Amino acid sequence: MRRALFPVAALLAAAGIAFTLMRREPPPPDAGVPLGLADERAGRLSDVRYDVSFRIPAERTAPIEGHVTVTFTLADRSGPVALDFTQPADRVSSVGVNSEPVDALVANGHIVIPRRALVAGTNAVEIAFTAGDEALNRHDDFLYTLFVPARASLAMPVFDQPDIKARWRLTLTLPPGWTAVANGRESGRMTAADRVSVIFDETEKIPTYLAAFAAGRFTVEAAERDGRLLRMFHRETDADKVAQNRDAIFDLHARALAWLEDYTGIPYPFGKFEFVLIPSFQFGGMEHPGAIFYNATSLLLDETATQSQMLGRASLIAHETAHMWFGDLVTMRWFNDVWMKEVFANFMAAKIVNPSFPAVNHDLRFLLQHYPAAYEVDRTEGANPIRQDLANLNEAGSLYGAIIYQKAPIVMRQLELLIGEGAFRDGLREYLNAHRFGNATWPDLIAVLDARTPEDLSAWSHAWVESRGRPAVDTVLETDRGRIRRLALRQVDPLGRGLTWPQRLLVILGSRAGVREFAVTLAQAEAEVAEAVGLPVPDWVLPVGGGLGYGDFVLDDQTLSSLPAATAAIRDPVTRGAAWVALWETMLEGRVAPDRLLASLMTALPRETDELLVDRLLGYTRTAFWRFTEPDERARLAPRLESTLRSGLSRAGSTSARAAWFNTLRSVATTGTTLFWLERVWRGDERIGGLPLSENDLSELALDLAVRDIEGAAAILETQLDRITNPDRRQRFAFVMPAASSDPAVRRTFFDSLADVTNRRREAWVLDATRLLHHPLRASASRPLVVPALQLVREIQQTGDIFFPKRWADATLGGYQSVQTAAEVRAFIDALPPDYPERLRWVLLSSADPLFRAARLLN
Repeated sequence: MRRALFPVAALLAAAGIAFTLMRREPPPPDAGVPLGLADERAGRLSDVRYDVSFRIPAERTAPIEGHVTVTFTLADRSGPVALDFTQPADRVSSVGVNSEPVDALVANGHIVIPRRALVAGTNAVEIAFTAGDEALNRHDDFLYTLFVPARASLAMPVFDQPDIKARWRLTLTLPPGWTAVANGRESGRMTAADRVSVIFDETEKIPTYLAAFAAGRFTVEAAERDGRLLRMFHRETDADKVAQNRDAIFDLHARALAWLEDYTGIPYPFGKFEFVLIPSFQFGGMEHPGAIFYNATSLLLDETATQSQMLGRASLIAHETAHMWFGDLVTMRWFNDVWMKEVFANFMAAKIVNPSFPAVNHDLRFLLQHYPAAYEVDRTEGANPIRQDLANLNEAGSLYGAIIYQKAPIVMRQLELLIGEGAFRDGLREYLNAHRFGNATWPDLIAVLDARTPEDLSAWSHAWVESRGRPAVDTVLETDRGRIRRLALRQVDPLGRGLTWPQRLLVILGSRAGVREFAVTLAQAEAEVAEAVGLPVPDWVLPVGGGLGYGDFVLDDQTLSSLPAATAAIRDPVTRGAAWVALWETMLEGRVAPDRLLASLMTALPRETDELLVDRLLGYTRTAFWRFTEPDERARLAPRLESTLRSGLSRAGSTSARAAWFNTLRSVATTGTTLFWLERVWRGDERIGGLPLSENDLSELALDLAVRDIEGAAAILETQLDRITNPDRRQRFAFVMPAASSDPAVRRTFFDSLADVTNRRREAWVLDATRLLHHPLRASASRPLVVPALQLVREIQQTGDIFFPKRWADATLGGYQSVQTAAEVRAFIDALPPDYPERLRWVLLSSADPLFRAARLLN
């Protein structure tokens, strides 16, 4: 009988195992937030709320303990629910679900709540945890969060994806003397002997990447504009500097809010409006609703601020304020559409700043702000589409860059021209109202706009938004007996895909007799300029009149011969600026010699009267001098160049113009005469009329002098460190000083220290130091550091914030021009393993492009 029973028992046991296997929870999701996980959660979860508390110790290195209650409605019990928490399992102290303790699985950066613990309907998950520091940006007496694109899960357990928008309640327990700001309005305080707990009201629905708080020793400024209370948190110790900037900062915010409310037809949607000025913040700004974060130096300008810096501040404020509607009120469903929030913020900012600067040519500013930076990536092997596929949010940071921030606004302007300004605005209003406090995609917007135009927006989007690169546009000029027989524009796809980029152009024909303009629509491979037939042959043909055209415009030989000298005669500043942008691109493509273009720049600078264009030409001059001029030729050119800049400084009619000339002079100075004068300026023995130099200016000047290894450089650095009164600026200067040392061993030790991620936390400081390490004057000594620095890029992408990998690569490669360095960098990129992320490879290729071009052009 036992033998008979054995098979039955075995069969029953096997059946039990099979039943257990059927009920066993699936394995945890892969690391990050894969698209499949995001889609599954978005389909099952709704009505999400977070009630979060953090206990912040006075000691920067002490752990921060947290507690979160996550409530949500679950559509079904078809499987477990995974929260994201990218920390080791031992940082999770306890998990409870619906008031019962649960033994949750913690793996792969997720806390997996088993199906058996959940109910269809409302669930409450309580988790006690130790927060990760990576996204908390802790300093000795302040900290701030930065969770974009999916870094909230480094600090606390959440559903870290943009299409699970939630309401947030927050309580912060702080050391004495600290204050705090968060998305919600402060609603209460509880004070104990050595602690204060600050309680914030529940927010509107926002995604995790927009949740934010800052806490520490901040000063608070308040002002009322248009019946709305605005508050500014800052750490600036210079009261005069705060007073000098305070009203302008509040006014610019108020104007941006009023303009956006009028344009969108939607009142500001997030109640209170506050912002925080953070020393050495990683970005220009971050659009947290109710608590915008800014880089302090971008808003608290020195007396010596240039016109470009003042415009930059206004644009930054308008950009972040525009995000309250574009990105915050309506959020992209997935980060492949992150460009949508950025393009509208930049595009609206360009419109918003106009009334605040009536004397500025804003079409020219749009050209100079967007086209050169977009071309810096789009001309390279690392060019990428505006809209990209994204399989996992742990790669979302690599989507950001000039293509999103600079090319996309150009493309959006083309779209507005295509369908009309009124129809474009009305379409945006419909889109915002349809998806308010929700999520949307690029196809959602295209569907709204497509109904307002006969144009084929899908085909337009395929070329401009979904494909990488830019068109090459040739000028076809045929003549007969001194007259134009045919003038046409021909576009080709440099990548051989047969794409055409529909765009509207303004073609300018110039000669001593004047200029003629012709509007052209380049919708196919070629477009005829029929009205030009029979006219006298011009001295030059410029297809980028009015700053409209986008692409690599291949200028004909006659134009290349005549245009550089003729730019001063072009009366329209926008067309004049577009001509210089086209000439610069032409030089980079090898169709004009760098020395010829630099000579043209030095001739044009004394004649240029528009301050924006002066600033652009000065930038081109700096780059041409350091990047595209051989060291021996630099030495020959330096006296003439420095004389040109000294003359420009003495002639400049405003403080901002003087600052632009002076900053260029100190950045290119190499002769003993100029360096002696600059040292006297730093010591205070010389004064520059009409240009008061701030603590920041003198600090940068001290570093410039040190990099040039002048006598007593080490003492200059130490003296400047002692001069600095603001504690945040003093810490920053002390950090970068070793990178300016004249001792290569000190510089190498400093570089080696950056391999430790803890030494890279203050990214802005790291980038300043890296530029000093790889300054052109240090290139021969620092070349051995280049490949080791590039080897860190993948780790930097994994541990740093979104802009850090590209900026690190740019800072590393910015000082080099030699064939040998170019070959080493090319070999490194070519040898990258097959599993190296493609977008990160694009980052390296775009950062290396100026080096590759310099090596080709100079050899």
